[in-house]
Amino acid sequence: MAVRLWSPLAPLVLGLAALVFAVDQLHKYWMLNVYGINEKAPVSITSFFDLVMVWNKGVSYGLFTTHTQEWLIALSLVITAVLWIWACGSQRAFTAAAIALVIGGALANAFDRALRGAVADFFHFYYHGFSWYVFNLADVAIVAGVVLLMYESLFMEEASGRRGKA
Repeated sequence: MAVRLWSPLAPLVLGLAALVFAVDQLHKYWMLNVYGINEKAPVSITSFFDLVMVWNKGVSYGLFTTHTQEWLIALSLVITAVLWIWACGSQRAFTAAAIALVIGGALANAFDRALRGAVADFFHFYYHGFSWYVFNLADVAIVAGVVLLMYESLFMEEASGRRGKA
């Protein structure tokens, strides 16, 4: 099977990934330069949610922290290329949109690493002794994309398989 680098769904992937990238970067700019989260953090929003300022030098949720960001940037670019090929081979807009969310989030975080040397994270949920990892809008997009791909894999594939059988 030939690798496709463009498809009818490619504009959807480009547009949605660009939107995710732009929204995340605008939010980070606003939090850092307009709102001034560095001077205000932590900001208690509810009894279980704060705005904080964390510079993440690791992978997802601060795991595998490293001071060398180049290999994480390169890994993000390789993963993005693989996801792009997957999206271009996709037949469903649902799949392409889910992949676009992951691509946009991954590129936004890679851009942070290249520009700032770490990823800016702001959202912190906690409840009594439980504390969730600090994350950003790009992370939300990545997780949403993965959840949509899992949903499709578990439920939509099964339904489409049944439609073809009498």
